[in-house]
Amino acid sequence: MSETHHRLRFILILGTLSATGPLSIDLYLPALPQMMRQFQTNASAIQLSLTACLLGLAFGQLIAGPLSDHYGRKKPLMIGFLAFGIASFLIALTHSIVMLIILRFIQGLAGASGQVLSRAVARDLFSGHALTNFYAVLNAVNGLFPILAPIIGGYMIKFVPWQGVFVLLGIIGVLLVGLIIVGIPETLATKDRLTGPIFSTFKSFGDLMKVPGFTRNIAITGVVYGSLFSYISASTFIYQQLFHLSAQSFSLIYALNGLGIVIGSGLPSRLNNVPEKKQLRVGLMLVIIDSLALLAGSLTHFSLLVVATLLWLLVLCIGMLLTLTTSIIMNQTAKNAGSASALVGLSQNAFGGISSPLVGLFGTASYAPMAGLVLIYGLSALGLSRTK
Repeated sequence: MSETHHRLRFILILGTLSATGPLSIDLYLPALPQMMRQFQTNASAIQLSLTACLLGLAFGQLIAGPLSDHYGRKKPLMIGFLAFGIASFLIALTHSIVMLIILRFIQGLAGASGQVLSRAVARDLFSGHALTNFYAVLNAVNGLFPILAPIIGGYMIKFVPWQGVFVLLGIIGVLLVGLIIVGIPETLATKDRLTGPIFSTFKSFGDLMKVPGFTRNIAITGVVYGSLFSYISASTFIYQQLFHLSAQSFSLIYALNGLGIVIGSGLPSRLNNVPEKKQLRVGLMLVIIDSLALLAGSLTHFSLLVVATLLWLLVLCIGMLLTLTTSIIMNQTAKNAGSASALVGLSQNAFGGISSPLVGLFGTASYAPMAGLVLIYGLSALGLSRTK
């Protein structure tokens, strides 16, 4: 196999592993209204299953990241995705909303290794602009899943109950274990691993927080991700309840927004002559303008076309910002890449987990709560980016 084909296979597998979050969430989004009816609960309660998965992804990364700095990247990946597959099969068997939420947390906890270690593997291999370019490609591959997953999920629930979505996730988890075995080499050499008692490995978090600007950048990437999940958690209700689209039509529009994330993720690699921090601030200002337009639209009743266009531009900017913030953070440390990546994931998934029920609590009859939360996040991130 040529070096180009080997690199392409490596990127595709790594991109798939990094898509644990989108895969766990976007595939079942079209089924949320069906699940709400079957579990006889409200929108905020069913969105807690989304929050539980995000919190699992956050805390799981805090475990997988430091362990990978101690034991290497490959073993935690294999164990994580095997557990992810088992948890997915168990979700398909549950009839309790409480058990659904618990199992979704476990599913996120197990699948967290994919998100945290894909970033760590990339940092093992690259730095500087090369790392930014690789993250752009990685995020673009990752962005394919928000395009494909809701389409697959939307058409699946047309023919099978929502449980079929989680059976598919279980199968994917098992298949990924095999791909990790044959397609992902160990990128952290034994000499570069942390030594000593395993619990001392977690002290690396404190060392990272002392790096100038690291904590600020971690907060920025968190609020950017919070903006994304404000949109994600509200999107199915905006399109299906407010604009009365079918699950299949929603899936197609949601897929187009996934394409926006792909395009936005690749923009930083095309703008290498523009400093990353300048790109970051411009992107944040565009998010603020977009959210203000959406707030105005919620009061004047913008058409579906206008709202869909504004949301597409929003996720395009968010895709760009996620590539930039990840690259800026991971370039701040040459060691403890697993722990640094874990803190990125903790911040992102924690803000994502908080945002989902917040949007639901303020109702699903308008997109004003989503737009307002995105505006607050955008202003906060822009303020943080300007501090020294």
